[in-house]
Amino acid sequence: MPIPNPAALDFLRTRRSRPAKTLGLPVPDRAALQPLLEAALRVPDHGKLEPWRLIVLERDALLRLAGLVPDVGARLDRTEDDIAKQQAQFASAHLAVAVIESPKPSEKIPAIEQSYSAGCVCLGLLNAALAAGWGANWLTGWASHDAGFGIAALGLTAPERIAGFIHLGTESSAPPDRPRPDPGMTVTWMSQ
Repeated sequence: MPIPNPAALDFLRTRRSRPAKTLGLPVPDRAALQPLLEAALRVPDHGKLEPWRLIVLERDALLRLAGLVPDVGARLDRTEDDIAKQQAQFASAHLAVAVIESPKPSEKIPAIEQSYSAGCVCLGLLNAALAAGWGANWLTGWASHDAGFGIAALGLTAPERIAGFIHLGTESSAPPDRPRPDPGMTVTWMSQ
């Protein structure tokens, strides 16, 4: 018979990301962040390749990233509004963790499985932060999908990519819940 963990299941059934723009000070210090990072790395990892790495971005680093956005936006022909919105994602943040997909050569483990594992790290960190009482949000954006931005902002090397930025802080206001998917509309049961 399985041994249930009702508190964990209740958390997962009611978890809610916090909008990044509502996250302020204080943010987790290194001691508070360490167990969240450890929890985030306990993800499915076929072949034990660890096809990811984390970069903790403190305030000055986030401001540096914000400063890179206008040039990337101009190169990609983004609108002024797009550039301002992407820039604000970094400029208004106090702490974020960049989850970097860092695939490893493998004849047995397909690249897509390594991508999924990096995505699991993003969700693991998001949920760990929320479970610890912090506000958190997983963001990407057009700049994060640009290889040039990844190289300039974070020193990425091919074939690394940004899987996401997990923004962390103290929420200033609780967001209302939003409609959730109906399992009856998205789940198919097959008995044979």
